[in-house]
Amino acid sequence: MDQQLPPREKIFNIPGVILASLVVLAAIHALRVYVLTPEEDARILSLFAFVPGRFTYAFDPIAVSNAFSQLPAGEDADAARFFLGNGTPQPWTVLTYGFLHADWMHLGVNSVWLAAFGAPVARRFGAWRFLAFMAITALAGAAAHYVFHRDDLEPVIGASAAISGMMAAAIRFVFVPGAPLGATLGFGARADDRAYQQKALPLVQVLTDRRAVAFLIIWFVANFIFGAAALPLGITEGAVAWEAHIGGFLAGLLLFPLFDPPREYPENVRPSETEWRDPYAPR
Repeated sequence: MDQQLPPREKIFNIPGVILASLVVLAAIHALRVYVLTPEEDARILSLFAFVPGRFTYAFDPIAVSNAFSQLPAGEDADAARFFLGNGTPQPWTVLTYGFLHADWMHLGVNSVWLAAFGAPVARRFGAWRFLAFMAITALAGAAAHYVFHRDDLEPVIGASAAISGMMAAAIRFVFVPGAPLGATLGFGARADDRAYQQKALPLVQVLTDRRAVAFLIIWFVANFIFGAAALPLGITEGAVAWEAHIGGFLAGLLLFPLFDPPREYPENVRPSETEWRDPYAPR
């Protein structure tokens, strides 16, 4: 009598929307590095990077001019003049900045975090909700950065703000019993994807759960230290937009319920002990 072996789980299996996002980000960076000339790449940055001062210049040109006048003559002033351009705001850049990265290291780090924390969120939200959530957290990151750097003419690029939002969204449900925390997060297939559909923690409970609070403290401290020390220590060639990371994180933490698909749970029964009802199934 033949004995049927249990199906083997894939070591690496991320949702299609995450894989597509990684491919798009890598393709854009490869195009900039290997195809475009430096002049053409600079034009791409001027069109799609987020430059706070361009928005401020539309209603307060004097403040931006004063900030510009304080820059020492040389490359910094030339770059600021280039990114100011004609001073017309480019509203699409509050989203498109997330598609650009400084170098392969920047892209690689963001890709790892996107796969790890974006995948469980994508499995829970579905592709379209996930993309909308990613756009909102990127927008929140740009807004937070603008609050602190409204006169700056230094371009901001990178998907870190949106990925920070994914991290915040993940902690709303990965700490509940039966959830994917400690298993594989986004890197492996779970035998039962209902592990990603556990009832999310209310925000008040997130702020009182020891593991969630520890994660929050570590994330904020690490983000602040890295943002403050990365440039002086030579870790990066440009300043880290840590305020944008915090903006994306807070948006992900607070706006999670608006994107979480509705699903039904019997009262007083833990979801992992019941049959989960697919929110997308016909009713």
